[in-house]
Amino acid sequence: MTTRPAAAVTAAGLAAVLLAACSSGGGSDGGPEKGFAGALPARAPATPAAPTPTPTPTPTPTGPYVALGDSYTSGLKITPQVGDPKGCSRSGVNYPSLVAKALGLATGQFQDVSCSGARTGDLTRPQQTDGGANPPQLDALTPATRLVTVGIGGNDAGFMEVVTQCAKDNLVDAVKGLVGSERATSPCRDRYAGDGTDQVQRKVDAAGERLGQALQEIRRRSPQARVYVVGYPALFPADPASCLPVLGSTVAAADLGFLVEKEQQLNGMLRKRAESAGAVFVDAAAPSAGHDMCAGAAARWVEPPFPAPGLAAIHPNAKGQEATAAAVLKAVSG
Repeated sequence: MTTRPAAAVTAAGLAAVLLAACSSGGGSDGGPEKGFAGALPARAPATPAAPTPTPTPTPTPTGPYVALGDSYTSGLKITPQVGDPKGCSRSGVNYPSLVAKALGLATGQFQDVSCSGARTGDLTRPQQTDGGANPPQLDALTPATRLVTVGIGGNDAGFMEVVTQCAKDNLVDAVKGLVGSERATSPCRDRYAGDGTDQVQRKVDAAGERLGQALQEIRRRSPQARVYVVGYPALFPADPASCLPVLGSTVAAADLGFLVEKEQQLNGMLRKRAESAGAVFVDAAAPSAGHDMCAGAAARWVEPPFPAPGLAAIHPNAKGQEATAAAVLKAVSG
């Protein structure tokens, strides 16, 4: 890799991003007035309350299991890469594969049709990839399907464009600072929400409408299936200052906070849509706190703009897929 100035390197790395939970009131107990105790019959002993029945646990679903989603589901660049088309970049150790293995599903009981770059529209139409077309993902569903995971929405919300533009805006602002001009506090936030209208939120809301329709279609095609909407892991830490060793000072701390806020909006939309459709939302962000791309190499579950050799920038690594699988399995067995 050619060495470049820190500002340009950081921006170029970020530009590669693919983005991609009436008791009764107190008062009198009806006791007798003073002086009339003997005129009232003695109270009968209280009848013991019937024991509360123990809820019947929901059985863990078995197959057939169908996994739907984008690159955060498929396991972009994580070896081994399996299945067709090759352009979908599915890993044999992505979270759907790990969930299927933990549930003891036979090969014929599990189908992973996730694909890198997928949007919600690709659930119902073929998706063109460098390795050929991926059929409409929902075509894998049948009335016999009993378990469905869905990890999609980030590409609809335009996160690739947002993060790329944030990198560009901060690079331009950094150059201005080098020539003596005053730097903006948050050039990216100024672009997307400076006029009081949150453009990213509007994209997230539009993505939510499409996801809601897709979840209805999943229910229509597989009415007996239990459906789990899987959220996105935390990409950045709550404290942007901890990213300085990884990203340097090129991207303003306020803009890192802006990107954190946008991802929270995306996950919030996914939760809302899941609950509205009678599905279960699987939170991948909370378990990944402290394992974001700015954590050390041994701790991170998401790769930074300059990833480990062979891995995808700003995408989960194998540890991240394992952690998401654990979150899904906890939800499925709960």
